[in-house]
Formats: sequence, structure tokens, C-alpha cells
Amino acid sequence: MTPDSRGRREFLGALSAGIGGAWLAAGWPAIASAGSYAARASSVPESAGLRALAPAEALEIDAMAARILPSDDGPGAREAGVVYFFDHALATFLKDERARLGAGLAELEATVTRRHPAARSFAALESAAQDDVLRAIETTDFFEFVRWGTIAGFLANPSYGGNRDQAGWQWIGFEDRFLWQPPFGYYDREGADGS
Repeated sequence: MTPDSRGRREFLGALSAGIGGAWLAAGWPAIASAGSYAARASSVPESAGLRALAPAEALEIDAMAARILPSDDGPGAREAGVVYFFDHALATFLKDERARLGAGLAELEATVTRRHPAARSFAALESAAQDDVLRAIETTDFFEFVRWGTIAGFLANPSYGGNRDQAGWQWIGFEDRFLWQPPFGYYDREGADGS
């Protein structure tokens, strides 16, 4: 694992511990909707299940997400199907952000051209060059938007998609038990007796 990826993983762990629960609770209906679509779309070939992103845009977002949350020491954004979760968010509850995405992708392309003139796209760059470009834009709203989509897609409930094969949950050590059974004791007897 590289020092940069270790820092990203540590940041993700801290983020999920600190504000993850509040954020998930606040946006759960929209996240569930996005995840449900991602579950259906993630099994189809590239771009066939896209609703909001053009195939070229999806490749750029997928490449960014894969650098934000790489696959070096376990499943990352790409294995978790983050791009499909992100696509559905833009088609539904984040559709008002479509213009910001277009402007951000244009700025990403301009940054790639300035820093790596021979490159065709961000996705076509080598990992080190991708990191160079991301460092150049990491204080922009666009980068924050893509980082948010990456984290949401990585940690969403797998039954809704995004967190394919519980990759995100396994990484943070979350136990998948949505149907908890209460420990039966004296209070259950009292409730059953009406007392």
C-alpha cells in the first residue's frame, strides 16, 4: 500500500466513524433509491446501464473514484460499482447537480491537458499522473462532489447496490445484521403477560 492510499483509507475510516451515521440517516431514502438502481445496473456491461452519465463521463468518474478509493489492499471504488451508484444519483436526487458535473469534467479535461498534454483523457493516464491531476483539483467543489459520490457508493447497503459484495462494510468492519433479534428475558415475559 502506498502512503497516499494509506492516508485515503485512514481518512475514509475516520469519516465513516465521525459523520457517516448522521449522513446516512439524513439521506437514506435517496441513497436507497440510488443503490437499488446500482444493484440492477452493476451487472450489465460498461455504459449499458447508464442513465445520466455518457460513457466517456462514466469512464472519467470511474477513474477518479478508483484513485480516491483504490484497490491496492482490497476492493475499492471500482469493485464496489461506485460509478453506477453515482450515475443513478445524478439521474434522480442529484439531477440538479448535472451542470456542476459538466463544468467539473471540463475543468478536469483542461487540467489534464495543461499538466499532461499528450494524454487523451484522465482515465488514460497512469496512476501517478492521475494522482498529480487530482492533487491539482482537490480543493474544488467538483472533486468534493466526486469524493462524496465515491464514499456513498462504497458504503451503501449492498441490497440497494453500490457496495457490491459488501466490500465497503467488510473494509470498515460493519456487521451485516439488519434483523437483530432481541435478547429474551424477564421483560419479554412481563410484556406477554400484560404486566
